[in-house]
Amino acid sequence: MNTPGTLALCLVLLQLAQGAAASGPADEEDELALVYGPSSISIATGSTQSLRRAPAVASVVTAKDIAAMGATDLDHVIESIAGLHVNRSANQYSPLYIARGIFSQFAPQLLILQNGIPVTSIYLSNKGNLWAGYPVEHIARIEVIRGPGSALYGSDAFSGVINIITKNAADTPGTEVGVRAGSFGTRDSWVQHGGKWGTADIAAYLRVGTTDGHRAIIEADAQTRNDSLFGSRASLAGGPVNLGADAVDANLDIGLDKWRLRAGYKLRDDLGSGAGVASALDPVGRGRTVRLTTDLSWTDPQVGRDWSMGASLSTQYYSQQTPVDYQLLPPGARFPTGTFPNGMIGGPDFDEQLVRLSAYAGYAGFNGHHLRAGVGHEDLHLYRTGETRNFTYAPNGLPIPQPAVTDYTYSDPFLYPARRKIDYLYLQDEWTFAPDWALTAGVRHDRYSDFGGTTNPRVALVWDASLDLTAKLLYGRAFRAPAILENHGRANPVARGNPNLRPETNNTLEAVLSWQARDDTHLNLTVYRYGMTNIIRAVPNAVAGTGSTYSNTGDQNGHGLEFEASHAAGRDVRAVANYSWQRSTDKASGQDAGYAPHHHLYTRADWVFDDALMASAQLNWVAGRERPPGDLRKPIADYKTVDLIVRTTRKRGPWGFSASIRNVFGADAREPSQGPGLQLPRDLPLAPRSFSVQATYQL
Repeated sequence: MNTPGTLALCLVLLQLAQGAAASGPADEEDELALVYGPSSISIATGSTQSLRRAPAVASVVTAKDIAAMGATDLDHVIESIAGLHVNRSANQYSPLYIARGIFSQFAPQLLILQNGIPVTSIYLSNKGNLWAGYPVEHIARIEVIRGPGSALYGSDAFSGVINIITKNAADTPGTEVGVRAGSFGTRDSWVQHGGKWGTADIAAYLRVGTTDGHRAIIEADAQTRNDSLFGSRASLAGGPVNLGADAVDANLDIGLDKWRLRAGYKLRDDLGSGAGVASALDPVGRGRTVRLTTDLSWTDPQVGRDWSMGASLSTQYYSQQTPVDYQLLPPGARFPTGTFPNGMIGGPDFDEQLVRLSAYAGYAGFNGHHLRAGVGHEDLHLYRTGETRNFTYAPNGLPIPQPAVTDYTYSDPFLYPARRKIDYLYLQDEWTFAPDWALTAGVRHDRYSDFGGTTNPRVALVWDASLDLTAKLLYGRAFRAPAILENHGRANPVARGNPNLRPETNNTLEAVLSWQARDDTHLNLTVYRYGMTNIIRAVPNAVAGTGSTYSNTGDQNGHGLEFEASHAAGRDVRAVANYSWQRSTDKASGQDAGYAPHHHLYTRADWVFDDALMASAQLNWVAGRERPPGDLRKPIADYKTVDLIVRTTRKRGPWGFSASIRNVFGADAREPSQGPGLQLPRDLPLAPRSFSVQATYQL
């Protein structure tokens, strides 16, 4: 970890916090009412509206929800949302957020936003493979839409959109400090503040943490297979995953009249390689990633009669480095081209600078209509790549050992710098054509500098059938542009690029019923069907051990349902539950597409007692995961995990405490391994039973 830089950042944020005049704490409301109260959402159309009438399949998770479930990381929250599941990649154990059975190697099909701005890295078109967690203390709410969102958000809003909204000054009155300690050597501390700085509203957040990660055992890996093929005995399998990391997160939010400036910093250092970058255990490799974001926005909801306008300029600097080169294969690994006495070693690096400019205008002057038009330009530049390694390639693609680790940055790197520019235009009309009926229609056209244009429409019909029943019928088309690595990757031992790739597409039809059965009971039912085409996958090369090449390899169809319920059993007890069922089929083979659960149940009950304590219990059941076509292993075993949480509601003083036990019964929970061949025969074990305690103090 960069200690001088971290300390300097701490001092800046603390001085801002101390120099701002803090607001007094807000009046406490009933704790469970805050958890289960009515919600609104903005990402469905770009403007705020009630969750029930939003023209999308949507969910909202508030800060109180997050506290009630005892979540300490974004992954815990995502797993609690209907239709979503968190898989794992062997590479850094990176979380793969999977919606409705749409699974892929790096999960770029689910768009992640922070305050409405993509956190996407163009290298893999996902949130970054060296993600290594996202803290939740500074999250005000999380808005989720399941289903296509490209009509508003463009590429990657393919199976859904997750918008993480961070706390502003109103959400964090005063100054809060917190500490947490838990299993696997996990320690976190943070400070956040909200108040005034002159006439401006200001919120600041800083968190520093470290973890050794759990040490679950990988029984067999990719090198186990290579040993059997080439007669070596090099595998380190029977050893633990490598999950340690140091972390720094910081946010600054300044609001002045119609202007808002946000800045963010995310550092992950000394980051372990998970189960190995090439699915072979690597106890030495270390990664480091830095993400710097800025967003300057101006909005005026009443710029003139019937008019609203807004504009935003955002930047993201993203750097991924390997301070200690990855051991792709262990010492003694052997190929027909030779043996690697010190292991097959590689150290890929890259830097990106992403600039996004957008503007919109809304008009409500036509009777029953609310029009919105937006334009944007994006300049996405992966401007530096670097690589060291101790191998080259034979004509057949097999790696050839070299006597020393050599810098190939300028002669034969895994990827050369690349740049992509995007211009887009979208139009949307929310038309209330009868007292209980609303039709939302929109379309967006994106023009890419490298592969051309794509147009994606959506239509949503919402009917308030009665005071307590709302029905929706939705259609949308979405796309996912090829990532830079998928297009241009070259001397890569894992997967090589293909410049002729076309975008993936997805057409989805959804129907929704939302029923307020009683004042204390709310039910939602969603059924859907989708069809994917031009799916981009890494296809194994013909020669074992030579990696893969990205290709548009087929189509996938899916259908399913999602059921959500919340119920209040009196003043002090509440329960929430959701159940998802899906079937996804590879069209070419007619077989299950694999990896994603057919059944997923999440349920939680919260009980407030003595007006100062809340106890929660939650169950997560994951079942019915098949292997993809061509993988002859048995289906992945089902699992159930139970978590218990106790926390104070902070109604009797400035202190807050919580304690949690996750996976109480120590279930052997595993996520499916992927990649060419049977690289990890027994898949990826998740964390065993773990403990966490936390204390906060409101100054």
